[in-house]
Amino acid sequence: MEKLNTPPPVRRISPDKKSKPAKPSSTTAASKRNGKVSVKTGRSRPKVESIERMRTVDLGIAYGGKSAVNGVSLQIKKGEVLALIGPSGCGKTTYLRSLNLLVEQTPTATRTGKIMLDGEDVDKLELTELRRKVGMVFQQPNPFPMSIFDNIAYGIRERGSRKPTRRVLKPFVEEALDRANLLEEVKDNLSHPALRLSGGQQQRLCIARSLAVEPEVLLLDEPCSALDPRSTAAIEDLVLKLRSEIAIVIVTHNMQQAQRVADRVAFMYLGDLVEEGTVTQVFDKPQQKRTRDYVSGDFG
Repeated sequence: MEKLNTPPPVRRISPDKKSKPAKPSSTTAASKRNGKVSVKTGRSRPKVESIERMRTVDLGIAYGGKSAVNGVSLQIKKGEVLALIGPSGCGKTTYLRSLNLLVEQTPTATRTGKIMLDGEDVDKLELTELRRKVGMVFQQPNPFPMSIFDNIAYGIRERGSRKPTRRVLKPFVEEALDRANLLEEVKDNLSHPALRLSGGQQQRLCIARSLAVEPEVLLLDEPCSALDPRSTAAIEDLVLKLRSEIAIVIVTHNMQQAQRVADRVAFMYLGDLVEEGTVTQVFDKPQQKRTRDYVSGDFG
């Protein structure tokens, strides 16, 4: 989207007193059908069983004593895509990075509350095992400066005490690339440098690298923000394909993307979880004024 020379004014939203269900704005992807308003969720998605993988209970994150996330409780389920939305600086990425303890690499960071994975406190898990089970893909693609094959094989090799041969690794590498919808594009060039791939291919390579170690949860931090529309569509299709296999949490500033790929949406503002629900509930019938103002484009 072309940037304006003068940024729009930011309007602060005061805490809610009483909220009424909102009328959908034309700026959301809402359409009228038979006199009713419904959100356009884009691609069809088959219903699959939802199984809880992670849960946060009153999770709080602060940097140097300054709060960034305030007592957020959410469930993260296999069979669903959870989208985190909200303006910049609202705590979305901090919350996401806390799920596999990346936040704790910051010396001034402190955490309160609980993070549970399969019913177990993550603080009781080995850090390497936690990050194998809870993979993360960042805003900018970050392939390793090695071949396509070795990017995918890296995590598999690190898990074993003995390094498997390329012949043993090949079917696992190809399976991960296939799950990431990338195998057909690169199968004849697995020895080529990963950095020669396009931006969209590099991002799918990073997803394949995470999938190769069989995670239970995949964290996506604005994975399409640096990609063109075609590559964005490929990533979104991949997210919908993977939702039946693993739990997915995606941070996005793109309201239309949240409507296309998410099953549930959590709106955050100034570190608070303001509202959480299905796509239809959050975009068509938000219960909080701050949510209504944000999804209608009145602030952000």
